[in-house]
Amino acid sequence: MGRAEKPAPKMYFLKAPDSLRSRIYPFINLDDFFVVANMPDYAPQLQRLMQQAGIASDRELSQKAGVPEIQLSRLRRGLALKTRADILLKISQALQISLNELLATLAPDCVELEPAAPTAIEQEYQRLQASIEQQRESLMQEFQLSSVQILESWMLQWPTAASKAQENHNLRALKLLPLLRPVEQLLEHWGIESIAPVGAEIPYNPQQHQLLEGTAQPGEQVKVRYTGYKQGEKLLYRAKVSLV
Repeated sequence: MGRAEKPAPKMYFLKAPDSLRSRIYPFINLDDFFVVANMPDYAPQLQRLMQQAGIASDRELSQKAGVPEIQLSRLRRGLALKTRADILLKISQALQISLNELLATLAPDCVELEPAAPTAIEQEYQRLQASIEQQRESLMQEFQLSSVQILESWMLQWPTAASKAQENHNLRALKLLPLLRPVEQLLEHWGIESIAPVGAEIPYNPQQHQLLEGTAQPGEQVKVRYTGYKQGEKLLYRAKVSLV
């Protein structure tokens, strides 16, 4: 039988008592020699900051910041708020980040990182983006309006002609109906829709309907002879109607 492996020795981490602290030279920081149990580990966060700055090792960061390497160990052990401000400032400058960002990374429970104010270049870029988007929408609206004006006659006459072709079963005319479907889809894409289909009997609304002859009271039933159109809340053409 092989020898049984000895269990790994247990490690105990204690904080130095105050009585011991008072008997040690004041310039020695006992936090560097006694580790508190369950102390947070910020090694991954510090390593990420070093990688972002292109720093490969603690020695390189120590030399670049001009601080002892033991100060970096303190940061990893969650002692950022117990580190002198001038040392933190040197480390943040070496990492090419702000002091506030360094503390927000290594002491997130105590310091929150405020969103950086946009620079003048970023503000100008955002302004240009908004201006371009506004111009694009304006040009699109102008293009749609001019296209609708060109198609006005067809938009007003075609639905009535198509309705009559379906009623009379005119085969030649029925064959043409699918050919105009792409134009109808284009109008739908622009958000242009008919007020009511030709032949529909609907309550009279003087704001959306135009009587071909006679008079009618609002709410009175009328029949759609020529459809009208609207784009969203904007009325393009009123539907032409007649009394039932």
